Amino acid sequence: MGLSNLLFVTLRRVKYTWLSSAKRVVGSPIKHQPLLLNGLGELKFGRANHFGVIRSPHYYTGYSYIEAREVTASVTIGHNFNANNNLSIVAEHASISIGDNVVCGYNVQIYDSNFHDLHSTNRMENKGTSSSVKIENNVFIGNNVVILKGVIIGENAVIGSNAVVTKNVPSNVIVAGNPAVQVNTVKV
Repeated sequence: MGLSNLLFVTLRRVKYTWLSSAKRVVGSPIKHQPLLLNGLGELKFGRANHFGVIRSPHYYTGYSYIEAREVTASVTIGHNFNANNNLSIVAEHASISIGDNVVCGYNVQIYDSNFHDLHSTNRMENKGTSSSVKIENNVFIGNNVVILKGVIIGENAVIGSNAVVTKNVPSNVIVAGNPAVQVNTVKV
């Protein structure tokens, strides 16, 4: 990476750190790409958590976003987490917990809520339902994956690119599709 590119990325990382509003942050994520941390809840980072990949799409234009929106919300990430560019994690009222040695592709989205009421007369109110998300150890999450509220992903699971995960994923399986279904097992 040239000096001008390094300066550009460094200034963006500083800008997004300055724009972050989260006050309850434990740990120090390693920011290769800008990372915006927001919300009233708690954000916990283990050791060696990396955000952003230089030689990958959206490095110079995107950023990662993590929010524990309400006081009751939390996002906890274990050790040795590696996320490609443009990760988005939002816990509204519940929690999102990610284990150790988890790898995420680019444009991964993880949400604990639908954020709005599904009934049409109440939809404009921000009163959706929340349910915790848990991603266990050694999970691989491909590019452009969406993980929705209430999901538990078991150890060693692989989530194929472009999958939409709406139900629990057992340990040691590969899922893919929209909605995600089991397509194979992982050899451990």
